[in-house]
Amino acid sequence: MKKFALSSLSLALLGAAGAAHAQSSVTLYGVLDDSIQYVHNVTTKADPLTNNNLFGLAAGNLQGNRWGLKGTEDLGGGLKAVFQLENGFNPNNGALGQGGKMFGRQAFVGLQSDQFGTVTLGRQYDPVVDLVQAVTADNYWGSTFTTPGDVDNNDNSSRTNNAIKYTSQTYAGFQFEALYAFGGVAGSTGSGQTWSGAATYSNGPISVAAGYIRMDNASTAAGRGATATTSAGWASGATSDATFDGAINTQFASAKSIGIASIGAQYVVGPITAGLRYSNAQYKPDAFSTFTSTERYNVGAGFVNYQLTPAALLGLGYTFTHGSGYGPSATYNQVSLGGDYNLSKRTDIYLVGAYQKASGTDVTASVADYGNTSNSTAQEIVSLGIRHKF
Repeated sequence: MKKFALSSLSLALLGAAGAAHAQSSVTLYGVLDDSIQYVHNVTTKADPLTNNNLFGLAAGNLQGNRWGLKGTEDLGGGLKAVFQLENGFNPNNGALGQGGKMFGRQAFVGLQSDQFGTVTLGRQYDPVVDLVQAVTADNYWGSTFTTPGDVDNNDNSSRTNNAIKYTSQTYAGFQFEALYAFGGVAGSTGSGQTWSGAATYSNGPISVAAGYIRMDNASTAAGRGATATTSAGWASGATSDATFDGAINTQFASAKSIGIASIGAQYVVGPITAGLRYSNAQYKPDAFSTFTSTERYNVGAGFVNYQLTPAALLGLGYTFTHGSGYGPSATYNQVSLGGDYNLSKRTDIYLVGAYQKASGTDVTASVADYGNTSNSTAQEIVSLGIRHKF
């Protein structure tokens, strides 16, 4: 009898555990994206005056490599607890991405309401990346179709620490997000802060999105670990990561703030998806910056995708980038081509390439740049790769 009672109690506890587990979920997911890549006109430290061809493996062309955990717990009454931890890495050497952070891509926890929307706390993407990037070519083709040097963060080089983000429900196709990140400096609340907002509207084949992000550097030279004449650049105390992915905007790494306004739209008709976008990025100095007046980057881009078959996608893109303000101007014209073929629901192979031409009166900035050093005004890149999602 005692044995039966214990067995009954065990079954009851297991049933209760099963019921609780049924209200919660945790998902392991990831992306592996790698390619054989060719880049024309690349220099080396040993020979900075000679351009050569570069062959090698290059990861993260269509999507950044990652693995992560995300989950929910049903709290009842239409309320859920949510979390996400996302690690970035390089599959070619095993190194951590995002400056060596364990969960450098995302790390947040929050509450989601069926009625009122979602509030999350932690390291997160900003609203412009969430909503505007989704209607641009970068959403389909990644870095080969985006802005040179990612000066407007269209390829989401920057993520935000110490952030509170609100995401609304979708109302008749309309959704918005707002984010604020605390600088965390006692007596100087705004030092290193970030704030951002964006909205999107979708109605049938048309989607439109717009947003703005303001990222502040540390407010003093000491916060940047440098003096007024030897600024170290974008400080570790800033809540947002730097957006300096190449030579194009490196000279403005000591900016006091970066403000980026973006708008994009796309239209889908049958097998064709077409989109346009515009962004204005402003790098503003202060007394501790190594430049003295605002540098502006105006970016205009368009793309056309054609769904050749259910498994095959073709893409064509053009990006125009013009930098002006502090000192001489520089202009970049880029044409991109892509093809992607799904071997299964989770695995695809792709071929992407681009030609970039730089011009202008700024000798330092008027060089082509795909993340590889060059002293030429033109560069070409081709990547043959494979992507697997799990």
